[in-house]
Amino acid sequence: MQLNRLVLQYQKDAGEVGYKMKSFDIEVIAKSTGGLAPTILYFHDNQDITDDIRSLRFEVNSPYSYIDDYEEFQTMLYKKEQRALNNLYDTFSIRPKNMSTSKQVLWSFGVLLLMTIPLLVAIMLR
Repeated sequence: MQLNRLVLQYQKDAGEVGYKMKSFDIEVIAKSTGGLAPTILYFHDNQDITDDIRSLRFEVNSPYSYIDDYEEFQTMLYKKEQRALNNLYDTFSIRPKNMSTSKQVLWSFGVLLLMTIPLLVAIMLR
């Protein structure tokens, strides 16, 4: 097995070799590159570790089978990925932030009304 920069090999109590993740301190950034799907980048200590994360996830042998704390690592990454994607989509959204639910519904109807005005004018002038 080829070790990844994120995986630490250690000696278990019984003398056998075990593997665990070196760090859970990973920064996740989502960027839009003009395509349909955003690009997610991973950083640790200001170093790009995106290729290391991908090689772990798409490895032939499942990391769940030999890395002791991989499930916790994946849970942490999933939460950070979701937060990064939400932050990215919030930058593209025209919806004002920090609104109550009723104000969000009113905002949506207002935007819908503004979008239909040109259609109504075109129908009336026809």
